[in-house]
Amino acid sequence: MRPAALMPLASLAPAFLGLAACASMPEATPLQQQAMPIHGADGQVVAAAQGVWQSRANGWILDIDADGITRWQDAPGACYRADQGGDNAATMGTMEYRYVTLAANGEQAVFRYLPGDTPTRFTRLAALPDRCSGPAPTGETAVFDLFAGVVSRHYGFFAERDVDWDALVAQARPQVHDGMGEAALFDVMGTLVEALGDSHTKLIATIAGERRRAQGGLGQTLPMVREGMGEGAWLGALVEQLQGEVLDPGSRMLANDRMIAGTLADGRIGYLQVFTMGGFVEGYEEGSPEWAAAEVEAFDAAMDEVLGSFAGTEAMILDLSNNRGGYDVIARAFAERLTEQAYLGYTVTNTGGGEAVPYVIDVAPAPRYSGPVYLLTSDVTVSGGELATLALRQNPRVIHAGTTTRGSFSTPLAKPLPGGWYLELSNEAFRAPDGTLYEGRGIAPQWPVEVYPPSDPVGGHRVALEWLADAIVARQ
Repeated sequence: MRPAALMPLASLAPAFLGLAACASMPEATPLQQQAMPIHGADGQVVAAAQGVWQSRANGWILDIDADGITRWQDAPGACYRADQGGDNAATMGTMEYRYVTLAANGEQAVFRYLPGDTPTRFTRLAALPDRCSGPAPTGETAVFDLFAGVVSRHYGFFAERDVDWDALVAQARPQVHDGMGEAALFDVMGTLVEALGDSHTKLIATIAGERRRAQGGLGQTLPMVREGMGEGAWLGALVEQLQGEVLDPGSRMLANDRMIAGTLADGRIGYLQVFTMGGFVEGYEEGSPEWAAAEVEAFDAAMDEVLGSFAGTEAMILDLSNNRGGYDVIARAFAERLTEQAYLGYTVTNTGGGEAVPYVIDVAPAPRYSGPVYLLTSDVTVSGGELATLALRQNPRVIHAGTTTRGSFSTPLAKPLPGGWYLELSNEAFRAPDGTLYEGRGIAPQWPVEVYPPSDPVGGHRVALEWLADAIVARQ
């Protein structure tokens, strides 16, 4: 799963990240059996799932009894209880597993938040390790060393982001001493987090009643807009411009205002902009099976309407240039709606704990539109938006235009720290079928065109669409 922040379009400032995509194991394995609910009809945990389970890749130990799951953080030099939740936790840190698939011998399993999510591999332990019996680390020095060790072990992309973590930690350590206070410690640790330049890696804490957040890697466009006209005003102006100046009459917003659909070039080109890969429904517990089913149902209804209205068009523009990510099943579904043949979309490998076997993400055809597709992205395009881009790029009918995507693909790994602080970091490698990894650099378009130029981040979007529409018409 991934975290999600579902907000009205006018205030869609934080990145909407989403849930992990459906995956299958590439090797023949008993773990490919059907996932079963962890909790039975009586609310108790099923006997087969009970016991102590360890994920070396994620540094988690699950102690499961009939009443539920107790989660332990198995960190370098420490093992401490850290259940999901807490005031500082992002959405990813509030989720707990709901499904399990057991190997035939009962000694290995994969746990999932939802059926079809990318699973996490666990191995059964005889008992909770002795190292988990002591108290959690306390004091600024111990917490800093724990934080540095967790990032060192589990963060997956130092090389891709050209970061010498050991050198940064060695440079920062002299600034850390017991008694320095939480605010000063957060400054040191937050600077290290920001140095990674990864928008899927962040540190959150509440200090003296103030919620603080350290996060880097937001690209060029969003910081520019936030320092200028403001993100809400920018989004509102883009929507007004689209519907008032760019699209043919009759455009509409749908899917809880997460999509804008219409046509260009006097009806010759279908146009669909998608702001988030989800957030199409309200009133459900986020991350629940009911929520997931409702999101997919709302997506299907919206896409049936939109792509049905594109019948007779010569081509389609799928605009993900302002897509903040979302539920990865939705991201993959866009690729499924635009292909008539199954293909390998991408693979994902957990980079932590020595795990090397990838999961294979297949794109199964569910065609509703069979014409040429032109995909538009920018450095705002992130997370689930990038996974959709990665999958769509494997389709020969898709031409990718715009600017390079953000380069933050990984589902964030939740690592609560002692004292209520909350850390998330990237530890999943999403690769194209040829093995190419785009983490840290993004996916470059085949047809480069500026989308949100600093001189005019609103009007530039109109210019890019008009240029793209002219190029499409010229090719027909």
